[in-house]
Parts: sequence; structure tokens; C-alpha cells
Amino acid sequence: MAKKKEKKVNVSGKPKHSLDVNRSNDAKKESRSAATVRRLKMYNTRPVRDRKGKVLSHELQSKELPSTRIQPDRRWFGNTRVVNQKELEFFREELQSRMSSNYNVILKEKKLPLSLLNDHQKQARVHLLDREPFQDAFGPKTKRKRPSLMAADYESLLKKADGSQDAFEQKYGSSVSAEANDEDGFRDLVRHTMFEKGQSKRIWGELYKVIDSSDVVVQVLDARDPQGTRCYHLEKHLKENCKHKHMVLLLNKCDLVPAWATKGWLRVLSKEFPTLAFHANINKSFGKGSLLSVLRQFARLKRDKQAISVGFVGYPNVGKSSVINTLRTKNVCKVAPIPGETKVWQYITLTKRIFLIDCPGVVYHNNDTETDVVLKGVVRVTNLKDAADHIGEVLKRVKKEHLERAYKIKEWDDENDFLLQLCKSSGKLLKGGEPDLMTAAKMILHDWQRGRIPFFVSPPRVEDLSEEPNVNGVDLDDSVDGNEASAAMKAIADVLSSQQQTSVPVQNDLYSENELKGEAADQYPNTNANEDILAPDSNTSEEDPTNVS
Repeated sequence: MAKKKEKKVNVSGKPKHSLDVNRSNDAKKESRSAATVRRLKMYNTRPVRDRKGKVLSHELQSKELPSTRIQPDRRWFGNTRVVNQKELEFFREELQSRMSSNYNVILKEKKLPLSLLNDHQKQARVHLLDREPFQDAFGPKTKRKRPSLMAADYESLLKKADGSQDAFEQKYGSSVSAEANDEDGFRDLVRHTMFEKGQSKRIWGELYKVIDSSDVVVQVLDARDPQGTRCYHLEKHLKENCKHKHMVLLLNKCDLVPAWATKGWLRVLSKEFPTLAFHANINKSFGKGSLLSVLRQFARLKRDKQAISVGFVGYPNVGKSSVINTLRTKNVCKVAPIPGETKVWQYITLTKRIFLIDCPGVVYHNNDTETDVVLKGVVRVTNLKDAADHIGEVLKRVKKEHLERAYKIKEWDDENDFLLQLCKSSGKLLKGGEPDLMTAAKMILHDWQRGRIPFFVSPPRVEDLSEEPNVNGVDLDDSVDGNEASAAMKAIADVLSSQQQTSVPVQNDLYSENELKGEAADQYPNTNANEDILAPDSNTSEEDPTNVS
């Protein structure tokens, strides 16, 4: 047998490569020691096997795997939870009856077969069994010889099309505006890019980030025009795709509206979602304690989570960042009386269990005119090139006595005459004594957006004032979770009803005594016009029932 050649050892003491063990243990700054090289080689060892493949020495820090044989138990091969059609039908009926109210919540969603409960919605669109029974189409008792169609021939199809056209015209013909009822049925929508603010893909991406990260979504509305600043697309999205998220409506800037109008909107909107009135101000706020109480109750519902996130969404310039600053009693978000100040979403810590998320203003594409977009505060007035074109709508919406008191102008023929008199009285003149109509128009629009000109949309008349939110639909099942949920939702309803009975602050010298009283005498008998006036130096901040630090 040939002898194995012995490996030559480097007797010089200098390593040939980085993994050569022939080196001293005195490690230098730029080289490894012999102990380090041995440790690295130990990490790279592989299991040693014999000819039959049996492991003689294992890899470093390895163990033999135990037997992977599965225990022969029928529990591995059977359904752990079984539900039949009767139970599914019962769950569907209960879910529809209970979830019709926004004051009810689903407990233990993971234990309910929600995917099976929602399948009937897709099947209900077809109505196959209503058209023809199953026995008549398949089986030994089949009666039909050909498939039943909506129209058997061309004449019946034309007749059905004419009937649907007549039904559409009868339903929508009176509500469609004259501009939309052109001969060809189309209208031109060529706008400047400034009127498309809040509709970009980036802004909508920020909105959906906030929605996905939030457990509670607070939609901030302008109390002067709540319906005009609502995003119905967002509400529909939450109802269809995010049923586990809660929606709260917040009427901000309630100090710019008479108290009876604010309470009227609270009663109207509370039937759809929990609604609160709010006046955003760090030192003189209203509704802060009520909003904090509601958020605490929502955190009480989410006991399985360490913390909940509350997202604030809404139109631009409705006061989302100001509401967050009011809750924190500190300037944590940039605010400005112009739209578009918030660019990206922002996380703010309120308590250990409640986080707030600020969102940029989002505008859903609708049929609003350019004037409506400007008066809703979506566009910055300084960027307008034709500000005088929007003054006519302001003169139509605002009462004459308010304009007389604000600008000291008694009589005018049209918007041009009003702007001419305003330029002369305020000194807005160009060279040669010509009136600066553009500057005067922008001044009026600035006053409009900042609430210096009194304006509000009256709420619809409420027939039943004693109606309270229905919170009796929560299924208790004699469980602790059910009792907690019932108590939390009952507390939220109590907060809403108690705020409707409290006096709402209104800015002094903004409305006359008759306007402050308005319809309160007959429709809202508990409203006192004199108690709701907010003096310039008074502090109307509610007592905070929670200690937020």
C-alpha cells in the first residue's frame, strides 16, 4: 500500500491564507488569532457519514429529528367546527337585523363564518329560483324545452327597453339639471388643474393608508354645510369592505352656526353614525371631553389589542389638524387657514392605548361646479385668476343684512356694483383710480372661507325629537364580552344624547337674536339663544373626564 503523503506544515509561523491555523494566538489588529480560525472552522463542519449513510458525527448544534409519523387520531381528519344551512340562515338574519344600526358591533369576528354569511349577497343578484324553480329546470319533472330569456324576440326586447327608458325619465327627469339635459346628453368639464385638488392618486393613496391603519375613522365635517363636505364614497367603502371599522362624524366649526342648527344636524346625522359637535381651539374648545369619552369607549371594545388608531379624514380646510391639536392641547400638527397644508399622513400619540392619524384633505369627484369647489374651501383663493366670477354665488347665499354689517354697503345692483362700492370704501384702487376688482373679490372669498361672513345650511325638520340611538341589538349571551360591549355602546349613546342637551357656543356679534333663536322655539324647545353666545374672552372648554397626559 502506498503511504499517504503528509501535509507540509508551515514552520515559518506565517499563515498562508485567512483560514490557516499555523499562526500565533497573539491577535493583531489586522489579523485573526489561531483560536478565532479554529472557531470559524468549527462553524463550517458538516456531518460525517459512513458508507451506508449513517451519521457518525453531527453538524455543530444539530440534533436528530424525531419520527415524523402522525398520530392515528380522527381529530386530524375531521372538521373542528361544523355548521349547517339552518344555522347559517339564522346567522344571516341576525346579522342583517343587528348590523343595520351603526351602534352595534360584532364580537369575536374570527369565530363567525363571515365569508359564508356574505355569499348570499352575490347569489341574490341573479334571482334564479325566483325566475324558475329548480325542479322545473332539472330532474324528471323538467317542463321547459328551451332556456327562458328576458326577451323571446326582437319586438319584446324593444318593448322592454322603452319601458326601462320611461321609468328612468320618470324617476330622474325632474332632478337632473338643465345643464345636464342637453340635446346630446353630454356636457363639457374642462377645468383648471387647481379645481382638481384633493383628487390625485397620491392623496387617495394617503387616505387608504389611514383607513387601513385605523380602527376608528372620524370624518370631520364643516358645520356650516355638513352634507356638502361628506364623502359618501368613503362611507360606502367602509360599510362594504371594512365592516369591522367604526365611523364617527364630527361637526367642526360649530361656533359659526346657531345652536339650534347644530343640534338639528346632530339629531339628523346621529341616525346614521355617532355624531358630535366640536369647536377646535387649544384654549377655548367645545366637545373635547365628549370626543375623548367616545374614543375611550371604542378602546374598551378593542380589549384584544394593545392600542387602537383613530384616523381623521375629510375635506380640505375643515379642521382635521386643529382637532388633533385640541385633543393634545399642543401644536403637534401644522395648521393654516388655507387648504392643502397637510401633505402626508402623520401619527400622533394621545394616550398609551389611543393613537391619532392625521390625513390630507380628500375630495371625491362629483358634479360640483367651480364655484362650489371654491366656496367649500378646496382651492386656495390666492391662486384664483377669476375670483370675481364666484362673488355672485356668495351674494345669493348670504343674507343682505350680514353683508351690510360686514362691509357697510347698503344697496347694490349686482356683484360688479357690489365690488365697485367695496373697492371705493376699502381703498382697493389701481393707478388712475380704477377699482381693483380682483383684490376685492379675493378679500370676500377669504372672509367666506375663514367664517367672517355668516352662512349655514339649515337642517331638515326632525319629526321625532325623542328618538335615541338603538343599542339594544347587541347579543349578550350572558358573557363578559357581551356585557362590556353593551356597556361601551350604551356609554357612547349617552355621550351623544348628553351633548345634544348642552349649550353650544356661538361667536358673539355673528348672528342677530332672531337668527340665534330661529326654529328653536317650535322645533327645539330646549334651546336658549342667550345661553349659547360665546363671548370673546370667555372659556367654553368642557371639563375633560379623562386624564390625558
